[in-house]
Amino acid sequence: MLDLSGVELPEGMDAEVMSHLMSPRNYGKLESANCIGVANDEKTGEYVIFYTQLENSIVKDVNYATNGCQDTVVIGSMFTDMIKGNDVEYAQKAVQKMHEKLGDMTPEQQVCADIVFSAFSASLINFNNLIDGKVEEMHLVQMKESCDATNMGENNG
Repeated sequence: MLDLSGVELPEGMDAEVMSHLMSPRNYGKLESANCIGVANDEKTGEYVIFYTQLENSIVKDVNYATNGCQDTVVIGSMFTDMIKGNDVEYAQKAVQKMHEKLGDMTPEQQVCADIVFSAFSASLINFNNLIDGKVEEMHLVQMKESCDATNMGENNG
């Protein structure tokens, strides 16, 4: 974890959030992933890819990649830290815990959070599809809400 002692944080900025912003964790491709999920915002082109390694319902390892904004990077970093080493049931409940941890978010930040959580859910769908014999490299979810601030609240799907 990044040492922020003695650093004056911007007003309203939490030290944990700043740490994840300055030094994101679990970022990049995970070669040992056995399920991959992608959430895509067709309108803006933003995406998040979740590389998840599941073993006996445990998230043994998890990484993510995105071309998204800093909010998406921070939320991806915090969420992957939270779920790594825990079971899938905990990971699914962690979505609500992340919402509580993040507090009041702008509509744009909410979409950033949703694209991260949707990519993780897509990786679980990919895992189940592979178990059921469906051949797919990854599972893709198209986002209904867009990060495009001019369209917040409209259904884009």
